[in-house]
Amino acid sequence: MGLLRVMMPPKLQLLALLAFAVAMFFLENQIQKLEESRGKLERAIARHEVREIEQRHARDGLRERDSSWPSVPESDDEVVVVYNRVPKTASTSFTNIAYDLCGRNRYHVLHINTTKNNPVMSIQDQVRFVKNVTEWREMKPAFYHGHVSFLDFTKFGVKVKPIYINVIRDPIERLVSYYYFLRFGDDYRPGLRRRKQGDKKTFDECVSAGGSDCAPEKLWLQIPFFCGHYSECWNVGSQWALEQAKYNLVNEYMLVGVTEELEDFVMMLESALPRFFKGATELYKTGKKSHLRKTSEKKPPTRESTAKLQQSAIWKMENEFYEFALEQFQFVRAHAVREKDGELYMLPQNFFYEKIYPKN
Repeated sequence: MGLLRVMMPPKLQLLALLAFAVAMFFLENQIQKLEESRGKLERAIARHEVREIEQRHARDGLRERDSSWPSVPESDDEVVVVYNRVPKTASTSFTNIAYDLCGRNRYHVLHINTTKNNPVMSIQDQVRFVKNVTEWREMKPAFYHGHVSFLDFTKFGVKVKPIYINVIRDPIERLVSYYYFLRFGDDYRPGLRRRKQGDKKTFDECVSAGGSDCAPEKLWLQIPFFCGHYSECWNVGSQWALEQAKYNLVNEYMLVGVTEELEDFVMMLESALPRFFKGATELYKTGKKSHLRKTSEKKPPTRESTAKLQQSAIWKMENEFYEFALEQFQFVRAHAVREKDGELYMLPQNFFYEKIYPKN
């Protein structure tokens, strides 16, 4: 080959190299097409195998019913969702969606109304609640909601746990909303007298005076709600409680959204749990009451008030938990949602089964 290069004129050498490059490009292109064809063939075979298995299972089910075998309920009819809602995180707005859809989608909604809104249940009530959720077949499928801290069902020996979901909010925004809610209520039930009604002091004035209703200790709520029914969860400023809340969020909750991006949360739930949330996104966008609840007379805090709260160790911990939840939510969303022409849409199924054995 080296001798041939010496004997060939430069122009012929260049032409030979170009011809060789074109041939290699053509060959690689053909190989790529063959690989794509092989992939399509494998997927087609896999889909065919899945259809065969589904048809065989359907035939087996018909034979079982014809033989007077007891019918097995659909798994979706056994599902229980628990939304242990944190106060002032748009929880009522979201729960209204569940109430609007329960008749259409055929499930039950149950409000957990605890005495004085105490988020910690007694041990006997914990047992009763776990028993209701797992054994109250007449109420399944069910959507339970209430201001109750996380309860670990595995401690009570149950085999099938409910699906936990939740929404959290920027801790200072949540506290400001709650502060004004206690004084002025909201547009959901405007005639209801609130606990602090008549107190006209603004949040900024409260912070300036060092009031108890706007103290950093009042920020300590989202961490204990996710931490649960352990005494340490409710010790303000507990590092253990923060770590336990993080652990529960990623291990015990199917999805935790944020108030500021509630529509994305609703859309993802509709895709993941259509038995409950089919039609939720459209309802959220167009519904008359689903997302209209607003705290009356709310005034945003000044930078000075915000900065004063942000100096506290409690805010730093609650904000760390909020940022942790936000990052996790955005991670889940990035793998589930895309945007096109200003509209969000859910990604289709991106996996399939193949090489299914045995064949019969």
